[in-house]
Amino acid sequence: MTLAQTVRGHQAPDTKPTLGSLLSSLRRRNGWTLKQVSAKIGIPYSTLSKVERDRLTLSYDKLQQLSHGLGLKMSELFAEPEDQGARPVLARRSVGTLDNAVRVNTKNYDYHYLCTELRRKRMLPILSHIRAKTVAEFGQLVRHSGEEWFYVVKGRVEVHTEYYDTIVLETGESIYIDSNMGHAYVVGAGCDEATIIGACASDGDDQMNELISVYADVESGADTKPQRKNRGRIGKLNGD
Repeated sequence: MTLAQTVRGHQAPDTKPTLGSLLSSLRRRNGWTLKQVSAKIGIPYSTLSKVERDRLTLSYDKLQQLSHGLGLKMSELFAEPEDQGARPVLARRSVGTLDNAVRVNTKNYDYHYLCTELRRKRMLPILSHIRAKTVAEFGQLVRHSGEEWFYVVKGRVEVHTEYYDTIVLETGESIYIDSNMGHAYVVGAGCDEATIIGACASDGDDQMNELISVYADVESGADTKPQRKNRGRIGKLNGD
């Protein structure tokens, strides 16, 4: 059972779900104490307590640790449950707002994942507030499967890529790149902050999980360059 499915029975209809409320509802439904959950997923009791009270969010690696400890894919933490007996739907839609987005913070970005209730999306829509001011501060360039497009909503953005010269995008400009190529977005000179919105597209059915894994590796200093020997690991993340 997903966190999104569990929380509906424990919150008021007009209450906006948060990671803390989802985790708290799941814990109560299963009769777990906070200490039992801490032992189950390997995250300190004090950290989980702050998360449940919405005083703390979880980084990429901790969010992945949470989903692994609960035996769920990352996307399943927040997605609507599938009806195994239902007929295939030929059309679907989702309205994405910041109120119902899944927010994940890292040292380089504040991510807002939109339209998370849809499973197996071909595109993953994301609104991102950029934190890093230089590529040195950003660290290892990011690489992951698929392609991506981002549009600068606010500020100025420097785009660093593995095979091209650095370019600067002003507000109202956008870029489309191969995500397998090392890349990084940082705040451009003369700006205090920058916001971008766009989408990542991939053949995989669990892009959110893969991206979280990739950024966890980046923040831990691991090499994210795709290699054949890593295909089994990515396959497991995608549920293959």
